Amino acid sequence: MSQPSAVPAKSSWLNALGLHRRELRAWSMYDWAISSMQTVIMTAVFPIYFISVAGADRPPEQATQALANANTIAAVVIAVLGPILGAMADYRAAKKRYLAVFMMIGVFSTMGMFFIQHGDLFLASTLFVLSLAGATGSMTFYESLLPHIANEKEIDRVSTAAYAFGYIGGGVLLALNLAWISNPALIGLPTGDDLPRAQATLPARLAFVSVGVWWLLFSLPMFRGVPEPPRALEADEQSGTSTIRVAFTRLGETLRELRHYKQAFLTMLAFTIYNDGIQTIIKMATAYGTEIGIARSDLITAILIVQFVGIPFAFAFGALAGKLGTKLSILLGLAVYTGICIFAYGISTAREFYILAVLVGTVQGGTQALSRSLFASMVPKHKSGEFFGFYSVFEKFGGILGPLVFSLAIGQTGSSRGAILWVIAFFVVGGALLTRVNISEGERMAREADARTRAA
Repeated sequence: MSQPSAVPAKSSWLNALGLHRRELRAWSMYDWAISSMQTVIMTAVFPIYFISVAGADRPPEQATQALANANTIAAVVIAVLGPILGAMADYRAAKKRYLAVFMMIGVFSTMGMFFIQHGDLFLASTLFVLSLAGATGSMTFYESLLPHIANEKEIDRVSTAAYAFGYIGGGVLLALNLAWISNPALIGLPTGDDLPRAQATLPARLAFVSVGVWWLLFSLPMFRGVPEPPRALEADEQSGTSTIRVAFTRLGETLRELRHYKQAFLTMLAFTIYNDGIQTIIKMATAYGTEIGIARSDLITAILIVQFVGIPFAFAFGALAGKLGTKLSILLGLAVYTGICIFAYGISTAREFYILAVLVGTVQGGTQALSRSLFASMVPKHKSGEFFGFYSVFEKFGGILGPLVFSLAIGQTGSSRGAILWVIAFFVVGGALLTRVNISEGERMAREADARTRAA
């Protein structure tokens, strides 16, 4: 397989951002596309709509529980299917095809949310599961393309630039959606306090449709501009072998060989633990703010602050990794997260919550983007889909334990203030494991595995 061409000697702003080739820019646009789903559907608009409209005839705690169950079901589906489908995509050279299938499931499910009305809790839960599974599944194949288009010197900047693009895309659409939801007349919709239910919910339902259109439209550059990685067979594989059989054989081999990819496995383990802390802050921030008396409008403003502060700092982390190294840059981000938890313990006003949002925005995208590129640098390219399938599984587990510990801590301390300090443990333990990762050894093992495959 041909390697990406060297960075042109001529300096430009695209070189500085790590987007100096067409395929790199095209790849990063999928972050822009899918982040609309992450901001509008997963974080800001749909959760409120789910509880207040779809679950309107249920007690709030039951609607909240239904939303949590939907999140869990989607996570389990991808955790089971991710590695299997990743191995199948590697064998069939079909990463983009599988990505497209999952993306379309997510796009149509999201657009289908337009039909959710008062009391449609089952429909809302089903569509949310399909939308989330589609988004998460597509990200598995999207991220597995990264080591094929970026070389070792480019990979950190490309990953962080894509995260920055994601902040821009998700933030812009969320701002537009919130503008017409708060003032429907902006787009010619009826306003007033006595509107029929269908008209009253129309702005939010149109926001769901806009996410599907945005997601589909801005994914096109990636499909057009990123080449499908060539097929690479293992030494004992033949072209006519059953895809399912090869997938399970490869998975078994990878599970047995993980001890040979010790550094990649250690990176996944460290990421799982400290990502628990990151995901807990993302998922519990608005609940924590509500508990301490922050108004809903201030909470939504804080979400937008995180999005737009994250843009320059995602780029900055890519540059920082070039100077300090990827691992040290991630550790710096985890140290900031520790400070965030300490600061959050004492806040009580909207102004302090805004400061908290700014601090989160400085490190959220950078630490996650560099974690992605660090893992990608230690992945054999011919098994990238399979390895990122496992990465997706680890990432999902990295969103379960943290909220559970947070809940238990609330039971022990009586409030979220005490629980927020418990989150620090995830950053300390995950960071300690990350210090043990030998990046050079991990990259060497991946290169040797690819060389053996080419020789075969």
